[in-house]
Amino acid sequence: QVQLVESGGGSVQAGGSLRLSCVASGYTYSSICMGWFRQAPGKEREGVAVIDSDAATSYADSVKGRFTISQDNAENTLYLQMNSLKPEDTAMYYCAARQGPWCARLANYFSYWGQGTQVTVSS
Repeated sequence: QVQLVESGGGSVQAGGSLRLSCVASGYTYSSICMGWFRQAPGKEREGVAVIDSDAATSYADSVKGRFTISQDNAENTLYLQMNSLKPEDTAMYYCAARQGPWCARLANYFSYWGQGTQVTVSS
């Protein structure tokens, strides 16, 4: 059973930075897609960024140039470095995982989810 535990959320002023971490355990797949999603109150869950086993990445247009997804395979940890944060980035951020090579920012295709970590950006 795959388990995902996020950390690193918090409150920051606009223009600031945060780094989210997600420690994964319980999987032995050679091919896995990992991603970060976010959901603000009253809005649908949005795919922020994903990364596959070959380190290929995909970002939402709203975060390109500001956010960077990366992974440390030795530590089974996924990261999301968030710079130049804006109030509209305020949301609950979730780490997710999907077995297999196919990797896209579509929440319905991810099987495993963390509990979420809150990010709040004030103006």
